[in-house]
Amino acid sequence: MARSRTAAALRRWLAETWPLLQATVAATTAWVIALWIGDHDAPFFAPIAAVVALSFGRGERGRNALRLVFGACIGIVVGELTVVFFGGGWDRLALATFVALVIAQALGAQRLMRIQAASGAILTIAAADGEAGVNRLIDALIGAGVALVFTQVLFSPEPLALARRAERAALATMAEGLHLTAAAFGRGTCDEELHQGLITCMSGVREHLVEVGKAGAAGTRVAGRSLIWRYRRPAATRTNEETAQIQLLGASCLMLMRAAVSTDPPRHDRLAQAVRELAEVITDLSADLGSHRIRQRAVDGALTVARRTDEAPAPPMAQEAAAAGVRFLCLDIMVFAGAAPQEASAVLRQGAGKPRAVAPPEGVSFPGLPSPAMLRRLRRRLAGRRHRR
Repeated sequence: MARSRTAAALRRWLAETWPLLQATVAATTAWVIALWIGDHDAPFFAPIAAVVALSFGRGERGRNALRLVFGACIGIVVGELTVVFFGGGWDRLALATFVALVIAQALGAQRLMRIQAASGAILTIAAADGEAGVNRLIDALIGAGVALVFTQVLFSPEPLALARRAERAALATMAEGLHLTAAAFGRGTCDEELHQGLITCMSGVREHLVEVGKAGAAGTRVAGRSLIWRYRRPAATRTNEETAQIQLLGASCLMLMRAAVSTDPPRHDRLAQAVRELAEVITDLSADLGSHRIRQRAVDGALTVARRTDEAPAPPMAQEAAAAGVRFLCLDIMVFAGAAPQEASAVLRQGAGKPRAVAPPEGVSFPGLPSPAMLRRLRRRLAGRRHRR
């Protein structure tokens, strides 16, 4: 257990450090290029522009590089025109800053673009000779260009990995909350420790669901705009649709957690066992969202819990909402894992049949190279041949 936690912490640290290393290399590269092709000795804005463009979440960095350039262009042009027609001074600085912000706002600019428009105008007026403005524009172009090369060619994030990472974090928090929910149902009470843990998990689930939505949309954008991931657009679109289903799964988990947060949650050993098993199903599912076998196992596990819940005696009124929440959760797990919604719902109503999970979108692969699914099938075949020998 301690070893797995250490490995998980190391993976998180590496995941957080890798973007910082990219930004450092990009800043250094932009500085060297600006010194080489620029006509001034202190191209400080080139590395700053590269770092600012790369400081946002993956899937957003390319757009922010362009916003940075557009904002800087607005500010520099407004500042230069102000110097030409009115000269320098604090009142001209105020006028140029206001006009640059108004123009950026009228163009529907995001915050980064407005900041760059204002700072471009301020620097140009403060220099009062027009030189700093032109140099700033050149530096901005160099820094943003380096950032675009990093984000679109060298280190463009794999579209499916963006959504998968966010989904795994959300599912892990859901599973943790369901384990606490099962403990509350098993005890028939929610003490202070359980109550605080459930509140924390509920907040975490909501936050992770927001991140899942952003990651799914970002993956679609990356697949549509990145030079090396365009062929992944169909898979990214399917994954983005999958992130919509996880919202329903999260809502079902929150409903059960809310029932357990009450000061006197219904005590029911069957419900506690069902919730605990569903937590394990979600944990198992999050281990490899790209595995068809694991997805089918999640569908089968949720179906087993649902049928056992339906066969149990009707719960008292106080437990009826929790039992309904378990059924909803079973359905949402099956649909998220890849079962057709109509098929899963019909199986739960009729009590017969077995829904099948469709194959998930493929993970990281490159044109002309075998996909992860193909490699898994090849490994199974090789293992079978060794066994027969």
